[in-house]
Amino acid sequence: MSETPPESPDFDAMARDIAEVPAVEVIVTVAVNLMSAAAVKLGLTEEGDTHKDLDEARKLVHALAGLLDATATEISSFHAAPLRDGLKSLQLAFREASLVPDEPGKGPGEKYTGPVYG
Repeated sequence: MSETPPESPDFDAMARDIAEVPAVEVIVTVAVNLMSAAAVKLGLTEEGDTHKDLDEARKLVHALAGLLDATATEISSFHAAPLRDGLKSLQLAFREASLVPDEPGKGPGEKYTGPVYG
């Protein structure tokens, strides 16, 4: 019985596909992926605390805040406003989930967004 080797990726086609995607779409997609991962690590999904890991959530929320801060002038408010709202919701959820909450201004991403009060 012969097995066919897996096809190697067509990097030229992948590069062409990426070249056709506007930067704002790439940024928004990355931000949404960070938000989704943070929500899972905060236990905000249907599975609840099954995947809860506040250390991992902190990193994801911080990365999301940094991305949104760095791209604030690059994406329109049409795209940025819901992402900022989602970030604030995640920051509040983190504060509520923490047994020992960070001081205002010291929570994940707050160096970019300013203090989040719950």
